[in-house]
Amino acid sequence: MPLRVLATAPEVASWTLPCRPMSAFVARRLVRAHLVSWGLGSCCDLAELLVSELVTNAVRYACGLVRLRVVVADGLVRCEVEDGAPQLPCPREAADDEEGSRGLALVAGLSRRWGSARTRAGKVVWFEVPVPALDAAA
Repeated sequence: MPLRVLATAPEVASWTLPCRPMSAFVARRLVRAHLVSWGLGSCCDLAELLVSELVTNAVRYACGLVRLRVVVADGLVRCEVEDGAPQLPCPREAADDEEGSRGLALVAGLSRRWGSARTRAGKVVWFEVPVPALDAAA
C-alpha cells in the first residue's frame, strides 16, 4: 500500500493514505508508533480507536486520498483526518439493529472535544484527547 510521510517532527506527524479500508489499520499503527516514540503510550488505545473511526468514515463516505495529522501541543493530542468530501459529519443516534452509525458518538463521548470544518478540497474532522503524564520509559 503506498504511503508517503509528509512531515515528521517531535510534535507533528502527517501522512497521506489511500482511500481503502486497510487505511484504518495503517492509521492506527502510525498513530501508536508515533505516540509511543513521543513518550505518550498511555493514550495510544484511545487515540487509535478514535482515529480508526474517523479514517473509516473518510474511506466509506469520501473518495481520493485521506490525510492524517497528529499534533501534540498544549497538553493535548489532536488528530485530524482530511478527505475530499465537502459534507460535514452529522452525528445521529443509531437504531438498536443498525451495525454502524456509532463512530461519531464514540468520538464525541471519548474525546475532550471534536469538530469538523470545510477545506478547499473537502473537509477535516478532528478530535483532541488530554496528554497524560509522560511515560517513564520514554
